[in-house]
Amino acid sequence: MVQKNKKLKIEENEDLGFAFNKENYKLLGIGFVIIILGFILMIGGGAENSTDFSPEIFDFQRITLAPMVVLFGFIFEIYAIMKTPKS
Repeated sequence: MVQKNKKLKIEENEDLGFAFNKENYKLLGIGFVIIILGFILMIGGGAENSTDFSPEIFDFQRITLAPMVVLFGFIFEIYAIMKTPKS
């Protein structure tokens, strides 16, 4: 009788494993890399001398492209968290 109850409890709690599976962690890693890539695209463009003006800081890459890449990375992270495993 006790053995039967233990088996029933195990079967009921079988789906109470980890919140994420291996695929979710892979997607989270990819999203993290996308965000880091966006921040790397923002680096640079400064002048060598503090009195000089460098127009590179207003480049398309730093003003438009990099924030869009970072935003896409965060949206991808939300998708990776919300994705349910196929069973």
